[in-house]
Amino acid sequence: MATRTIWKGAISFGLVHIPVGLHTAATESGVDFDWLDKRSMDPVGYKRINKRTGKEIDRENIVKGVQYEKGEYVIVSPEEIEQAYPRTTQTIEIQMFVDAAQVSFMYLERPYYIEPINKGHKVYALLRDTLAKAGKIGIAKVVIQTKQHLAALVPTGDAMVLNLMRWGDEIKPMSDLDLPRVGSKAMSPSAAELKMARMLVDDMSGDWDPEDFKDEFRQAIMDLVDRKVKAGKTETVVEPQEEAPSYEGNVIDLTELLQRSLKGKRGGSSGAEPAKAARKTAAKSAAKRASKTAAKTAAKKASAKSSRARKAA
Repeated sequence: MATRTIWKGAISFGLVHIPVGLHTAATESGVDFDWLDKRSMDPVGYKRINKRTGKEIDRENIVKGVQYEKGEYVIVSPEEIEQAYPRTTQTIEIQMFVDAAQVSFMYLERPYYIEPINKGHKVYALLRDTLAKAGKIGIAKVVIQTKQHLAALVPTGDAMVLNLMRWGDEIKPMSDLDLPRVGSKAMSPSAAELKMARMLVDDMSGDWDPEDFKDEFRQAIMDLVDRKVKAGKTETVVEPQEEAPSYEGNVIDLTELLQRSLKGKRGGSSGAEPAKAARKTAAKSAAKRASKTAAKTAAKKASAKSSRARKAA
């Protein structure tokens, strides 16, 4: 479970500062399916495509826009986006303490373990134990990777957990749902129904153990993959590589260039001299090839002329 510290700072409330570090407390599970071309087993990538023309576009031609009406956008520049970023602080700023039961689980999003650092263990334990005994949690604001989050500071056993929360306007209201009202006489069950329901709940009750619950889909897929690997039912996917540039028309003796460069460095020559030597070497090589080509051409012409003279005789 040991993980690297992803953030360092301090818990701050009143005049109290507790130096802490954050560690991820959860991992993403599931199956990653890569796209492949079934005809050739080539990998299929993601491209930046213009949805109207269907053509790929370069990154420098992409701007960021915010839609304020259907089909109407406001373009926001990188400089304006940077100015809008929240002030980066290394502080978990507690805004208030609330009863733990008041915060719905719907607001909780991602947990992080909080670890005391720099001899902050005693104050850390003081805050943790105080919250646990009072049945309270801290509601805080924190900036992680330039993004501001609302968070809950929750005592959990020996640790305190910082659980990132959804903002209030990110939770949809229930007002549009057709729900039975609590306490409605028309929907109130009878005493016998309540008794049977309670008996069923009691019969199915137990202690919570997260190890009892697994991602069955992921396990089934990975078992299938394992069986196919053992049966040899696999495919080889080769990532395409960029072709190396061709230098057929201008062959240079690399060994000679390296030797010249080393000699230049040992003799204290400037960086321009090895480059000049390289150009001379390339020129000499080209001249030699041209001379050889001309000699071969002349020899072919002489041979053809001699053959025609023998035929005429």
